[in-house]
Amino acid sequence: MELCDYRVTQLARMLRQREISAFDLMESVFERIDVREKLLNAYITLTREMALKQATAADQRFQNGEPLSILDGIPIAIKDNLCTQGIRTTCGSKILENYIPPYNATAIQRLTDAGAIIVGKTNLDEFGMGSSCENSAFGPTRNPVNPDYVAGGSSGGSAASVAAGESIIALGTDTGGSIRIPAAYCGIAGIKPTYGRVSRYGLVSYASSLDQIGALGKTVEDCALLLNSICGNDHRDSTSANVPTPDFLATLNRDIKGLKIGLPVEYFVEGLDKSVKEMIMQAVNLLAEHGAEIEEISLPHTKYAISTYYIIATAEASSNLARYDGVKYGFRTHQAVKDLVQMYEETRSQGFGQEVKRRIMLGSYVLSAGYFDAYYRKAQQVRTLIKQDFDQAFQKVDCIIGPVSPSLPFKLGEKIAEPLQMYLVDIYTVSLNLAGLPGLCLNCGTIDNLPVGFQIIGKSFDEETILRAGHFYETIKNESI
Repeated sequence: MELCDYRVTQLARMLRQREISAFDLMESVFERIDVREKLLNAYITLTREMALKQATAADQRFQNGEPLSILDGIPIAIKDNLCTQGIRTTCGSKILENYIPPYNATAIQRLTDAGAIIVGKTNLDEFGMGSSCENSAFGPTRNPVNPDYVAGGSSGGSAASVAAGESIIALGTDTGGSIRIPAAYCGIAGIKPTYGRVSRYGLVSYASSLDQIGALGKTVEDCALLLNSICGNDHRDSTSANVPTPDFLATLNRDIKGLKIGLPVEYFVEGLDKSVKEMIMQAVNLLAEHGAEIEEISLPHTKYAISTYYIIATAEASSNLARYDGVKYGFRTHQAVKDLVQMYEETRSQGFGQEVKRRIMLGSYVLSAGYFDAYYRKAQQVRTLIKQDFDQAFQKVDCIIGPVSPSLPFKLGEKIAEPLQMYLVDIYTVSLNLAGLPGLCLNCGTIDNLPVGFQIIGKSFDEETILRAGHFYETIKNESI
């Protein structure tokens, strides 16, 4: 096993005991990139020279006995919709292909302050709009488990980089499943925290009331470590919650005896692949054998989640993406134009991809005069009902388990021409974003050599419980192998 295949905790111990150097670790990651990246296309931008310099500086800190944190010297990949000072940030779009931010996102600044080293910026569906990582202006990302299949989206590059050893951990973002679906498809762990737990300052907005920054790692423990560094209140983000940040590692090893787990009847109905359902139920039964209490629950408004999500998300996208007009920054058409309006039209037509244009048009429609009440206002009312479903369920249970995706990873190109089929991939994930709840994805095995993931859903600001349950499952699963 190469250094790039180890977990964060193992590497942190080895670095502190001077068994390895940060420079050697970084070289191991780049050697893996040299071997696999041409096929996988997990990165849009690599920062090799900068990373190796920072690794040398980290080694000096270790030699002096003054590491900054447990993440000091650890290579991390960053989804390319998070602003990185001096490093190109494209959002997977032609319209931002040469944009270099003058500042760091808060999450990025906290990681660099902790000594984590940026390997590069990872590929994504353009502006985070997609479930397969095929909608990027820089080409699709392939699944490292089987390159004929999608890596999942929109954080496909981040998930693929971790699964392939092209990074140790990664930051992703989740607007409707964009961390959890790639984590499931690539066979790793990923967590979307509660809305407001991590500052969104410096995250290029897609749908502001749904977007959340989260973590991807080889294990639940790696995700917990990364969360410890990026969580916390930030005055620069008005939606950042002023709540204490616990040490997510401190409670990770507690037992789950007596933990009440809910199984929503609406999540295990027709439409869920039978083999995926069986695999998830094996995981549930394993937790039950070790003391968890399983209870059937109902989330009755689940059937409206997809419709509600794609009204609210597209409406917010049409508003957020209005700033890309060719005037202030980003791409501007090179075509001769007769007036300002034509310049706007040509810039946006040439700069945005098909899926982004589709969602802008949908969003503009539902916000337009005469349709606002029928669509957008109604969707916000249903959003409240979906949140109330979870509130009532959590009066009876501590967490909820369900699928991440209704099926196994699908082949590249299989759904790209069928937008509605692609949107249904998100059927089990969007409810959490509408309700603002935390969700953890972890692997529960393989079917036909393709990974299967399930998600553990928690109460608002109770990431500790889902991380504890997920870590416990990983531990007993490994012991039973």
